[in-house]
Amino acid sequence: MHTKETFYRGAALGNEPRSLPAATYNLMRLLFQHCGESCLFVPVRSMQYQAIIDQSEIIFVDAYRRTVVEFAWQKFNPQSRNSLTDPVPYQFVYYDKQALETMPRMQGEFMRFLYQFNERQQRNHPSQHSEDNIIQLGQPDDTSEK
Repeated sequence: MHTKETFYRGAALGNEPRSLPAATYNLMRLLFQHCGESCLFVPVRSMQYQAIIDQSEIIFVDAYRRTVVEFAWQKFNPQSRNSLTDPVPYQFVYYDKQALETMPRMQGEFMRFLYQFNERQQRNHPSQHSEDNIIQLGQPDDTSEK
């Protein structure tokens, strides 16, 4: 079922460079790619927030002001990493002073809920690939002459 959601954001009050742990970034990108939609909604229930992931940013709205963007994570720069296990730099842009209090806890909670979201997706939509599709590779036959 598709619904259209509209979000509003005021002028940015500030922005800060931050970095996202590699595991969080990699899982977020993987989930977004697998959803096949233009955005992915991830509830962060413990904080009463909703994270909305799209191609270029993640916006965060709280349960009480559901259409007002409190802060966003933008300008992800995974190309600057030397390894897939290195953190990914990004810009934390905030539109409400409350975001400065919310942000320290959000990265950890966001990761926790990404894992839960991923587990739920795997349970509800098991892989299309069954064991029957796996080709077992064995040792090559020894056909050389002796």
